[in-house]
Amino acid sequence: MLTTAIFPSRYVQGRGALEQLGFELSRFGNKALALLDPFADDHLGDLLENTCAGHLDCQRVRFAGECCDEEIARLVALARQAGPEVILGMGGGKALDTAKALAYELRLPVAVVPTLASSDAPCSALSVIYTAEGAFKRYLVLPRNPDLVLVDSQVIAQAPARFLVSGMGDALATWFEAEDCRISGAANMTGRQGPRTAHALARFCYDTLLEYGPLALQACRQQVVTPALEHVIEANTLLSGLGFESGGLAAAHAIHNGFTVLEGTHAYWHGEKVTFGVLSMLMLRDSEPRLIDEVYGFCLAVGLPVTLAEIGLPDVSDVDLLRAAELACAAGESIHNEPFAVDAQSVLAAMRTADAEGCRRLQAAR
Repeated sequence: MLTTAIFPSRYVQGRGALEQLGFELSRFGNKALALLDPFADDHLGDLLENTCAGHLDCQRVRFAGECCDEEIARLVALARQAGPEVILGMGGGKALDTAKALAYELRLPVAVVPTLASSDAPCSALSVIYTAEGAFKRYLVLPRNPDLVLVDSQVIAQAPARFLVSGMGDALATWFEAEDCRISGAANMTGRQGPRTAHALARFCYDTLLEYGPLALQACRQQVVTPALEHVIEANTLLSGLGFESGGLAAAHAIHNGFTVLEGTHAYWHGEKVTFGVLSMLMLRDSEPRLIDEVYGFCLAVGLPVTLAEIGLPDVSDVDLLRAAELACAAGESIHNEPFAVDAQSVLAAMRTADAEGCRRLQAAR
């Protein structure tokens, strides 16, 4: 049996890592095109220019806000005029995914600098493409992972803590999905099964979250870097990225994708919706009560959503929830990697049960 794992070429993390960005980029050439989301452009643009000075020329471009085909086409046209040797993406997950897609179109190396630890997008050979209106459209599977991922922990610590928590929600899915792919023999993002290493990293991601998540959250709220925060940044970014990509996706992310059809969820972050996908997945896969208790307890401890109301669906009807369930069960979706047959009615039942259990636990906590 062939197994395959994929990894970014170089991962750099720590306080002050941005000071090394110019040197790191110069390994790819003398000219970079940097795509910065509005926050990065406004707050880190000058630092980017300073770190690149003396190493390479860097042209800054402001990200329009959505990782969609229209934005990628705009950037391709601009880049072909500029003639860069490396593409840099700096900002949140959608800006990074757009930079990766741009580099793919231009057949150039890509470096990514996340300003949030809110998802596992930075390390992956994957861009999630949405419509211009923000609904999930497709996965763009890329031929290679980023050539450089650089994470400045102090930048992460300065972001609102909600983003770190959202990243913990995205990372929370990693082990559950990889484990079900291991059981079912489902393929990972390479089209082959993942090796034992991938599944061990996925489990290490889960264990790290449970052990250090609450302490990391306290550090982030104080906007300081501690070892616990470093551990969770690594779990959210590297371990989750390696675990999902080489271990495989299953129900939790498919349910997230289903939620994108419901407008009420659009104000909520990827990891927040994935979290509710995890809770629904636990019900769908008949998980042990002890495990369900552990996951709900973790979510409550760090402030992840445990009810539909907490992802913008306080009074959602069964008709609308079934629409999301049907999209989650679309042909080719990762929910079919589960080691059992799944249909939309089963997903709807799991969502309703997860919501009821979350409401019960919130009430008990008051």
